Amino acid sequence: MVQWQKSSFSGPADGSQCVELARGETNLLLRESDDPDHILTLTPDTLDALLRQIRKA
Repeated sequence: MVQWQKSSFSGPADGSQCVELARGETNLLLRESDDPDHILTLTPDTLDALLRQIRKA
């Protein structure tokens, strides 16, 4: 079973606007709470690149 962790930078306390991260068997999984069936599968390096781009914006 996948254990999702809510980002500490997520929206309101009701949990309706948050980003969640989990560890898959070989990769990392990323999803938004408002669309939990849409899951991105990322390598640690890809997630690192994504976060770097977000911080630049």
